[in-house]
Amino acid sequence: MKYFIETYGCQMNVHDAERMAGLLETSGYDRADTDADADLVVINTCSVRERAEDKLYTRLGEIKEMGRELGRDPIVAVTGCVAQQEGDKLIKRSAGVVDIVVGTQQLKMLPMLADEALGDRAAGFDARSRLERVAIDNPYEDPSFPLGIVRRGDPVRAYVTIIEGCNDFCAFCVVPYTRGHERMRSKAEILADVRDAAASGRREVQLLGQIVNHYQAPDDPVCDFPALLEAVHAIPGIERIRFASPHPRHTSQRLIAAVRDLPKVCKHLHLPVQSGSSRVLGLMRRRHSREEYLDLVARIREAIPKVQLSTDMIVGFPGETKADFEETLSLTGAVKYHSMFSFKYSERPNTLASKRMPDDVGEAEKTRRIVALQALQRSIQSDLFQRSIGSTSQVLVDATSRRREWELTGRTSGNTVVNFPGPPQWLGKLVDVTVRKAGPNSIWGEPAGEPR
Repeated sequence: MKYFIETYGCQMNVHDAERMAGLLETSGYDRADTDADADLVVINTCSVRERAEDKLYTRLGEIKEMGRELGRDPIVAVTGCVAQQEGDKLIKRSAGVVDIVVGTQQLKMLPMLADEALGDRAAGFDARSRLERVAIDNPYEDPSFPLGIVRRGDPVRAYVTIIEGCNDFCAFCVVPYTRGHERMRSKAEILADVRDAAASGRREVQLLGQIVNHYQAPDDPVCDFPALLEAVHAIPGIERIRFASPHPRHTSQRLIAAVRDLPKVCKHLHLPVQSGSSRVLGLMRRRHSREEYLDLVARIREAIPKVQLSTDMIVGFPGETKADFEETLSLTGAVKYHSMFSFKYSERPNTLASKRMPDDVGEAEKTRRIVALQALQRSIQSDLFQRSIGSTSQVLVDATSRRREWELTGRTSGNTVVNFPGPPQWLGKLVDVTVRKAGPNSIWGEPAGEPR
């Protein structure tokens, strides 16, 4: 039997897909090249952004049509945050397309449920049996995962989850409702995962958690997140360490010092601010002010002068006035981020904002604001990249170009994308690259030495 997984959303979802692939292959399934070749199609969903459910049902319609053309219907499993959010409603609404629904912490159930679905279909059971194949997680479930099962899809980078869930309940965020309460993986299990990644040739590890810097090891009372970074740093074979995403209010001086002092820890911090207005930050339940955020940025830049910062922004949050938005623009101009993920606010199910705050900023005004913010950010990025021309940075090669077979792509320690000429054999190597040209989203350079 063959499986095919398509994944939407964040790095945690990408890593969940790697885990599911390992579970299925351990159970005897083989990876299919396309959905048309698969006996089992897994749609790994994200519900953070607007119309996630509509996009899912559109995709299910495409799979149904594919089944008609092929003369056979694959078993279809929906996993991830939409599965957790919608539960058995997916079975009822999908008109017989969805056979399995698996929540975010029940991934280990997928192979068993897939085998049951195949058996049910062979026995000619009707759709009612599908309702018995809905596995929605307990938000307090143990976040451990068997070592060696993951089938990593990236030849250079390994994702390692250190925290599942979130306890912060920001007003706009669906994560506490789809991934449950905050649960820490043990330090021992995390380090075993990193050693396994290093042994398989991965040179970069990315530690994942909704609020990654809130980590406290359940098996080592003195191990907080900076101490975990120190422990990961000591593992041979790992050349770079990244993490996502820290919360500004949990970014301590000890964490800043760890990023500064540990050579393998990349000099990049993703600091989601969401808004430049203290009033809107209060409505969002972010628990810090504009002034506290700017003070944090100043302390980081004083300690790590060459650090590169990125962020998340939401425009059009309920109650955001034009004056509030101007504060977002001014904060963006003051911080000068190297990159930004920006979004128009949209209501997400079950969140505090959806229940208590009317979505009172019109769609046209949201569009105007996002266009203005993205234009400002493009201008800032272009200026920063132009200033990098002539400088030399170490780049970890993580891909070959999709446009030119002789061109490679990688990232600096600061997370800037760099394109440069080189052979495919350099994949996974560290190369010094001198910047020669700059665009709005990446830079182009030439190798300045031999790879290592």
